[in-house]
Amino acid sequence: MNQNEFMLLVNPFKDKLFRVAKRLLVSTEEAEDATQEILVKLWSRSENLDEYKSVEAMAMTMTKNYCLDQLKSKRASNMKIVHNNFTDREASLQQTVEDKDTWNWVEKIMNDLPEQQKLIVQMRDIEEMEFEEMSTILEMNEQAIRTALSRARKIIREKMIKTHHYGIG
Repeated sequence: MNQNEFMLLVNPFKDKLFRVAKRLLVSTEEAEDATQEILVKLWSRSENLDEYKSVEAMAMTMTKNYCLDQLKSKRASNMKIVHNNFTDREASLQQTVEDKDTWNWVEKIMNDLPEQQKLIVQMRDIEEMEFEEMSTILEMNEQAIRTALSRARKIIREKMIKTHHYGIG
């Protein structure tokens, strides 16, 4: 496989790899490093990539594992989960401020979720991945993913309701 063929293969999903890395590592620089590291690993395996059913799923799994390894390392204490892509360009200033505040609360709540639930919420609700693809990447059965997603959403919903109704009633 030459360089052009490799680029044609990875271009459709390299941004997804970055977004997952960014979700887990927070830092844009760390996410860029993680993405580059995964692409280098894929390039080193480029002669055997045609053996895989889904190169994208393998790359996502590699990215997830790499990021979780980074989080476990000494640098983990300096990292947290964030997501900055939430904006509504046509909303009023008040709505924009409220949306940002709500998203900040969701981020804080997500920070308290176990790593696996954070990743499942990211993959399903932000990356909009299918359960089958998530099952391959996370090496879990689909029902376990659905259960974990449901529990994570329930926690987020309950804490958001509690936050928004604080001092009311």
